[in-house]
Amino acid sequence: MKEIKVGIVGAGGIAGGKHLPGHRSVKGVEVIAVCDIVEERAKSFARQHNIPDVFTDYKDLVAMEELDAVSVCTPNNFHPGPTIAALEAGKHVICEKPLAGNAKDGQAMVDAAKKSGKILQIGLQSRFDAGARTLRKLVEAGEFGDIYYARAMAMRRRGMPAAPTFITRKIAGGGPLIDIGVHILDVLLWVIGNPKPVKVFGSMATKFGNRDDVVNPWGKWDPKQFDVEDFAMGVIKFAGGLTVTLETAWASHTGNNIGTTFFMGDKAGATLHPPRIYTDKGGEMVDYEPEMIKGEPGEFQAFHNAIREGLPSPVPAEQVLEVQKIFDAIYTSARRGYAVTIK
Repeated sequence: MKEIKVGIVGAGGIAGGKHLPGHRSVKGVEVIAVCDIVEERAKSFARQHNIPDVFTDYKDLVAMEELDAVSVCTPNNFHPGPTIAALEAGKHVICEKPLAGNAKDGQAMVDAAKKSGKILQIGLQSRFDAGARTLRKLVEAGEFGDIYYARAMAMRRRGMPAAPTFITRKIAGGGPLIDIGVHILDVLLWVIGNPKPVKVFGSMATKFGNRDDVVNPWGKWDPKQFDVEDFAMGVIKFAGGLTVTLETAWASHTGNNIGTTFFMGDKAGATLHPPRIYTDKGGEMVDYEPEMIKGEPGEFQAFHNAIREGLPSPVPAEQVLEVQKIFDAIYTSARRGYAVTIK
């Protein structure tokens, strides 16, 4: 088995909570380097997790000859730099979601991956959920017929991030739309076959983030730093006639609705969380839980399998770029007040 050596760029919570344990859960994978622009944070991360090499410049990290792959765990708007540098240095990359802060930067990352011939996998772990994979197989088998409508919702009653890396546009690129909306929209579109978006109407609002009197169990933030939306929605038209409604919020006067996603076809429909199918059989309306696919690799196992076996990216950046284009169109439509066409 090929030994795979990994470096991590960005020593924050997502690196320690997801990427580091994800890599270390795979046999024959060693994390040998970490980089962060804050030197003490990088050193602390390395001491805590027994990582030998520490850097403050990602260019130095990706230049390591012994390195095979890089995890990019920087804030959204800073995904392109280390991702492109790593790909150009001949390293495979798993980059945290979303692809980037906007579609232009995302396109540059996709182009770099194509040119390098290396894997660029985006950290959208919902695609590895057994329920999502089961429904995708049933879609491919034609069980739902013509899928014509779907709804994806990620609405928190109160779950406003306090860190500037989430609430400042120049760092994050946007608010809940690209933070939590990316998960629910990406997995929905993947399950139903990655249809091509053509037109979008969007709306957004900031009703909580610019106030200092909001009840928020996640902690206090500086309203003066808050310049993204805390609510966004979109109506998306796809080639072939499909319509999808997307709703996202970090704070709202409603119950928590995280992952409340469903789609409808002319033969059957389904919810994703939990996976449940609704159809007609024997002259009656029936619903049931499908038999789940078992034994498929998880997110990081799939990444390293792809490296070892020369497989395509388990979460292709080209597909995620389409989601990024939708988000850009929602923001543009919300500013202009009318629907926009996706180029």
